[in-house]
Amino acid sequence: MPAANQPDSVSSPLTGLIEKAMAEAGGWLPFDRFMALALYAPGLGYYANSGPKFGLLPASGSDFVTAPEMSPLFGRALAVQVRQGLQASGTDTVFEFGAGSGALAEQLLDALALAGRPATQYRIVELSAELRARQQLRLARFGDRVQWLDVLPERIEGVVVGNEVLDAMPVQLLHFDGEQWFERGVGRDDGAWVWRDLPTDLRPPLDAPFVPGTVTEIHAQARAWTSTLAQRLLRGVAILIDYGFPEAEYYLPQRHGGTLMCHRAHQADTDPLTDVGLKDITAHVDFTGIALAAQGEACDVIGYTSQARFLVNCGIVEMMQAASLPEQVMAQRLITEHEMGELFKVIAFSRACDIDPVGFSAGDRTHRL
Repeated sequence: MPAANQPDSVSSPLTGLIEKAMAEAGGWLPFDRFMALALYAPGLGYYANSGPKFGLLPASGSDFVTAPEMSPLFGRALAVQVRQGLQASGTDTVFEFGAGSGALAEQLLDALALAGRPATQYRIVELSAELRARQQLRLARFGDRVQWLDVLPERIEGVVVGNEVLDAMPVQLLHFDGEQWFERGVGRDDGAWVWRDLPTDLRPPLDAPFVPGTVTEIHAQARAWTSTLAQRLLRGVAILIDYGFPEAEYYLPQRHGGTLMCHRAHQADTDPLTDVGLKDITAHVDFTGIALAAQGEACDVIGYTSQARFLVNCGIVEMMQAASLPEQVMAQRLITEHEMGELFKVIAFSRACDIDPVGFSAGDRTHRL
């Protein structure tokens, strides 16, 4: 396997932590474990360190932009579906997972207040102490209506929101040589981190005509997280937004290189073994797996569609007409097919809640999952 660059640009503590874990594992770390440390090692991983993450331009020191930073109309439109979910479930609490800069929370709370729900409670589950501090500063004006939780609540009654949460969950990498499958992990060779493959019984969820040399991902952690969320959702609606595909599109032979991607300074690359801790590592979401995980816990999958269709159904076009020209330009990127409109999808599931969700009123693709 080709060697990666020397990890000399990585902070010594994170490098040491990963190498210690690798040594304890016999010199080989499965990629999902490597990815978890690179992103979430306390105080050291990408999402746990003090580096800026979210912003419109590289000049801000940021690495990528998410929809709430791109346009406040994202949160205002999403609030239409959130409000309907609160009304249908008879609840008054929004739970957000991985709240990033706090922009989406701010947009939702402001929009819900304007829509006659100023007493809505907001709970943020945030594992990063650094991001939590930024969120607390941004959301201070809402007082004790906003609270932070360290773990997934045992009981959830309300509306759950997760924007770009699933794509940052560690994935397992599989490699097919034309005859057998291997699990891809990370080892060391002459002081460099390198790819190493071990034979495995793991398989992609779809029996597709994979070509020799295929590298792809499987999403055990995202499915497990969704299962736990669905178990604990006693009453309400969960809305998850991310980039990805249904299973039949995810595992197409043409996608033989997989979807793993890194982001730094608004540039993308495919090498997660360099600049570890200094850049984001993501993979597209297998939405079929997410739907099956929710259904496996007796939740109802109530919608799946593109971000563009969801936001249009929630009234973003009318909101744009009342916005300034610069605001319209930025909001257009949320729904344009070649930007975020088609690549990003929205999936929702519910329990004990009679709802005909407005966000999926036209263009629902649940039948394609």
